[in-house]
Amino acid sequence: MRLATWNVNSVRARTDRILDWLQRTDTDVLAMQETKCKDEQFPYERFEELGYRVAHVGLSQWNGVAIASRVGLDDVQIGFEDQPGFSKDPEVDPALEARAIGATCAGVRVWSLYVPNGRDLNDPHYTYKLDWLAKLRADAHAWATAAPGQPIALVGDWNVAPTDDDVWDPAFFEGKTHTSQPERDAFHAFADVGYTDVVRPYAPGPGVYTYWDYTQLRFPKKQGMRIDFVLGSPAFAARVTDAEIDRNERKGKGASDHAPVVVDLDL
Repeated sequence: MRLATWNVNSVRARTDRILDWLQRTDTDVLAMQETKCKDEQFPYERFEELGYRVAHVGLSQWNGVAIASRVGLDDVQIGFEDQPGFSKDPEVDPALEARAIGATCAGVRVWSLYVPNGRDLNDPHYTYKLDWLAKLRADAHAWATAAPGQPIALVGDWNVAPTDDDVWDPAFFEGKTHTSQPERDAFHAFADVGYTDVVRPYAPGPGVYTYWDYTQLRFPKKQGMRIDFVLGSPAFAARVTDAEIDRNERKGKGASDHAPVVVDLDL
C-alpha cells in the first residue's frame, strides 16, 4: 500500500494537480491538510471518479483536513478524543478547529493532522499548539496501547522542525516558532510512546525539506524546512518498505508550498 500526506494549501485551487499526482504515483491513500474549504465545497466527485472515497472536515476558508482512499475508508472520526479548541478571546469558549480526522484504510489507522502554527512564542496560539500536541500524544499512546497490533499512522503538517538539520539556517529561526525547545520536546515525546519518524531513514538530511516559503525565492535557494511527517506505531513502522519526499511536486506554476511525503507499506 502506498500512503502519502500533503499540505495542499487549498484543495479547490489544486484539484487537477492533486488528482494527476495520485494517478502518476499510484497512491492508495492521501491525507491532506489545509484544504481551505467547507465540507460542502470539497470536490468529492472528482476524487470519486478516480475510485477514491473521501472523508473531510472543513469549517471555513482556513484549516481543513481530509483522507482520500481507494482501499477502504472505515470508522471515520472527526477530531481526536481530547482535542483542545482555541479562542483568542479568553472570555469566549474555545472552539474546535478542523485539524484532525482519522479513518481506517486497508487495516491501517490513518490520522490526517494539521498541527496549529503557534504564530509567535508569546501568542496564545503557541500555548494552544503545545497543549494540542500534548493531548494528541496522550490519545495516540492510548490507541497504541489498546490495540498494539494495529498499524497507526500520525501524518500531516506538524509545524515543527525537530532538529537543526530540518531547517536551512537554525540562526534564522532563533526566537521563532517551529524550532523552539518546547515544540521540539513535544514532537520528540511521541517517540517516548513508540511512534517513530518512518521517513527519515529513507530521506536522510541535512538539506532535505518538505516546505519552502513562497517568498524570497526560498525554493530555488533550497531554503526550506522539514515539518511534514509520517509518525508510525511499532506495528506500522515494521511494515514500511520505502519512503520519499516528492520534492519535484513543489516545482512549477500553481504548486503548494509543501511537497508530498510518501510511504510504501507491505501489508
